[in-house]
Amino acid sequence: MSLDKSLKKAGGLGRQRNVLTRPERLALLQEDEKWTHGNGVYNLPKTKSRRLAPGQSGPKRPDAK
Repeated sequence: MSLDKSLKKAGGLGRQRNVLTRPERLALLQEDEKWTHGNGVYNLPKTKSRRLAPGQSGPKRPDAK
């Protein structure tokens, strides 16, 4: 028997994610000066997921112009 949607616990993604999205990885690599805008987005070096305080979001994306 399945659980009704109204009974499920809210905020399922409130804990630390262990995988970064590509924009988050690019932002971290730009901070560390390991990637520039002219480089490709494939075969990126590995990055460690940085732990944040509860309620904070990941790295900010650069403003698209």
